[in-house]
Amino acid sequence: MPLVSTRDLLLDAKRGGYAVAAFNIENMEMAQIVIQTATELRSPVIIQTTPGTVNYAGLDMLRAMVAVEAAKTDIPVAMHLDHGDSYERCIAAIGANYTSVMIDGSKLPYEENVTLTKSVVDAAAKQDIDVEGELGTLGGKEDTHEVKAGAEIYTDPAQAKDFAEKTGVHSLAVAVGTAHGFYKGEPKLDFDRLKKIIELVNIPIVLHGASGLPDEAVSRSVKLGVCKVNFATELRVAMTKGVREVLQDESVYDPKVYMKLGKKYVAETVKHKIIVCGCNGKA
Repeated sequence: MPLVSTRDLLLDAKRGGYAVAAFNIENMEMAQIVIQTATELRSPVIIQTTPGTVNYAGLDMLRAMVAVEAAKTDIPVAMHLDHGDSYERCIAAIGANYTSVMIDGSKLPYEENVTLTKSVVDAAAKQDIDVEGELGTLGGKEDTHEVKAGAEIYTDPAQAKDFAEKTGVHSLAVAVGTAHGFYKGEPKLDFDRLKKIIELVNIPIVLHGASGLPDEAVSRSVKLGVCKVNFATELRVAMTKGVREVLQDESVYDPKVYMKLGKKYVAETVKHKIIVCGCNGKA
């Protein structure tokens, strides 16, 4: 089926008490196997690309690959720009027919974040495209941006409510103790803060930095009302693990051969995350 907006996916998740798993892809093989696995589990799915991936492959190429795979299935598939790093980047993704975009102004002072996010929301509204914003800063590294340990800023619940109202954003990523990349120690999520945000903010809440997060923490976040959970690093690691294992045999040189095990490992990861989010059987 054609690519869909994230709007109904996230609102259905909010009403149904589950979260939609969102997976960052880097190439054709990852797009194929994520959508195939979601189809097997009858799960809605969001495919995402970061600015780094966009710089590598291009918006049109990435969107076309995902659209071709989505056309083969009857589950809803959305195409989302993750961590859009500028107004121009978001507008370009909308022009390339992405079905939703994220503008990440979290590194800016609060009022500047509000202004930037609202400008993207207003522009996207002309094409009926939903926008995800972010308030608070996660630790770890996402693309070229890194937040050192101790420099994280947790999302203030009252400010989150104000942000959502002022910007008109359709979903909101929050900082409650997760981090991009893998964790060096046991992550400690502030579930009380998350619960308060969800009580105050009447739009779907998004959890970033879920790679390496214990299943129990993801499940608890979903039960509190998180509607979208992002996974990126674990998929990259799964793909790379499979390729490395096959290439230990120096006689192998065909990408069609050495990508197979990587796709198998990605499929296992995707299946597990979909089940943890509770979106299996929801398509």
